[in-house]
Amino acid sequence: MPLWIPITLAAAFLQNLRSLLQKRLTGKLSTGGATFARCVFAFPLALAYALAVSGLTGWAPDAVSGGFVGFLLMGALSQILATYALLASFGHGAFAIGTAYSKTEAVQAAIVAAVLLGELLSAWGWLAVLIGMAGVALMAFKRREDGLAALNLRDKAVLWGLFAGALFAFASVGYRGASLSLGDGSVFARAGWTLAAATALQTLVMAAYLRWREPGQIGKTLSLWRESGLVALAGVSASVGWFTALTLQTAALVKALAQVELIFSTLTSWLYFKEPVSLREVAGIVLIGLSVVLIVLVA
Repeated sequence: MPLWIPITLAAAFLQNLRSLLQKRLTGKLSTGGATFARCVFAFPLALAYALAVSGLTGWAPDAVSGGFVGFLLMGALSQILATYALLASFGHGAFAIGTAYSKTEAVQAAIVAAVLLGELLSAWGWLAVLIGMAGVALMAFKRREDGLAALNLRDKAVLWGLFAGALFAFASVGYRGASLSLGDGSVFARAGWTLAAATALQTLVMAAYLRWREPGQIGKTLSLWRESGLVALAGVSASVGWFTALTLQTAALVKALAQVELIFSTLTSWLYFKEPVSLREVAGIVLIGLSVVLIVLVA
């Protein structure tokens, strides 16, 4: 089995854990503050990881190209906005709904990667992505009072989730492009340094934004270092997995496989938030499982 597959599965589980912890923070912080918490405490952990991996592999970037900077800016800024959009979605609906619609990232990443990186999926790869998206659609449809399922595009949770999916697609492709532009060094070191650079940039951007628009949020975020630290630890652990997988494999397949996170989020909604799970969601889980199997076979 290719290494990127178990790495992606582990990252999906850890990201669901981070989203759960981050959702709890939204009751104590603004959406911007919770987003800032994800990066400000993550940077030292990401830098420590990059230094450790470089020490073990003997490789570190000696120079960066304009391509690295451009892709890094695209990835880091898109992820900030995507995280904001996802948290806003959580504020308007069920935990699983926001996560479900953000998973349109898989299809959008395939399109963005084709345009920006020239990476094209095979017919089997597209089939796996579309089967997974069918599962996502089943799980994301909201149940109306008459018992039928309908996609409500006037629902703010849906709109924020779709917007988050688009931004996450640009972030994934941006990070892959940045890591690939570092050359042929260690996969783990390239992923680690790209992650460290991204979290440093995000910390600066969010600090400037909060100081301008929400002056009290920086101090409030830092005062919640225990809760925020847990978010950062889970987030960095997930990000190490994502960045490594994206260095090894095209963004479309990585994010298609990452739809397994929906299974984790549905279980979280059911067991932790006591939100009911319908037969439609169970059918969606089956389709996502089929998509995962097909991706493994394609890989």
